[in-house]
Amino acid sequence: MNPIQVGVVMGSSSDWDTMQHAVQILKDFGIEFEARVVSAHRMPDDMFAYAEAAVGRGLKAIIAGAGGAAHLPGMIAAKTVVPVLGVPVQSKALSGVDSLHSIVQMPKGVPVATFAIGQAGAANAALFAVAMLANEDPALHLKLVAYRVAQTEAARAMTLPPA
Repeated sequence: MNPIQVGVVMGSSSDWDTMQHAVQILKDFGIEFEARVVSAHRMPDDMFAYAEAAVGRGLKAIIAGAGGAAHLPGMIAAKTVVPVLGVPVQSKALSGVDSLHSIVQMPKGVPVATFAIGQAGAANAALFAVAMLANEDPALHLKLVAYRVAQTEAARAMTLPPA
């Protein structure tokens, strides 16, 4: 069994509806991952311990989803050199725009790659992690190329209803 390469973390279990889309992509590519709640607000000590241990545990990327105040991606990025991929979870109040702004406005020196709000962002964050890993794994690179070709072919096969 391969070691866990990607951590998928979220601020609460309610974020799972979004973050499961990242997990599905990782599963589709056969990438070992872990998924857990490490809330920046409710369990900051656990969150800091997770971030600080990431390098030693061999994580290559952390996909962090958070809604509303969205502190999780930035707080994790402040405590590790493992690349953090931020996913704004759609919120009820501002449809996720609040989450997006909270994640994208990191201070200089605390990098967080930020993706689209919601399910598309979660899937794209996972695909970004796959692309990072594929740089050092020729077999994974070929799987990613095949995935992209299949996407292109599916788009070409779409037909529109007559006007």
